[in-house]
Amino acid sequence: MDVRIFPNVARPGIGLKPRRESHRPLLPQHSRNCPVLEAGSMVGFLVYPPLMPEESFSLEYQGEGRYQFVYYVNPSGKWVGIFSVTIAMPVGGIGAFREELTFMTRQPTMSRDEAMALMRMFIVPEDMGTPAGGVSLRGAWNFQTPQGWDSVFTSVFNSIERPVAPMLVVRVETDWYMHECEFRYVLQQGEMMSAGHSMPIGQVFFVPREEVTLHTCTDEEIAAIRKSQEEFAREKAALKTTSSLGAPYSPHYLRSSRTAKS
Repeated sequence: MDVRIFPNVARPGIGLKPRRESHRPLLPQHSRNCPVLEAGSMVGFLVYPPLMPEESFSLEYQGEGRYQFVYYVNPSGKWVGIFSVTIAMPVGGIGAFREELTFMTRQPTMSRDEAMALMRMFIVPEDMGTPAGGVSLRGAWNFQTPQGWDSVFTSVFNSIERPVAPMLVVRVETDWYMHECEFRYVLQQGEMMSAGHSMPIGQVFFVPREEVTLHTCTDEEIAAIRKSQEEFAREKAALKTTSSLGAPYSPHYLRSSRTAKS
């Protein structure tokens, strides 16, 4: 299947392209020998923010409908805050939200309008507060799928380091609707998210829009399944090796998968 990608409309060409990655650096080393875990990590593609290597930002939920966005640059090996924007949602959800800009350097390098526009290249302020603590991060690249295929936007699979903010998973018909890639997380009061050039902000995979019908297996089919399970377990037990950490494991599943693909 061929999927076409197109850049963030506000920052075209800035930010890493989507890519597949089977490893999660903060997982235990022995998990590297688990082929089904690595295959789960490789579902779809990691998506990155539209940041240059010397840029970063943070987004904090302060509670009571208040958020703080901070933009940083690292021109000479030290991160420096350039400006912050405090966003206050209307009480009761009625009315316009307020945005208070504060420059964090003595001599600002951009105007107020440029700073506010830059913030909107990374987040979607209008989506905040749905639900309380909700934030929306923009991706550097977007996706156009073939006819009949949808895009599913999720958090990064198998990224289990604490704290992990929950995310609202969305499914978009990207064969006809040119969706600007967004990832919607929900923060608790006092919780903050940071974004960097090489830090993925989410994952996207693609599913067909065809109906799935479940059928109960016949007794003969169940018997064949049980026989296949017994054969696999027997062959897996007979094929053992030792990892670099001294832990025994069986590469039988991985070898069988490669044989089936070839």
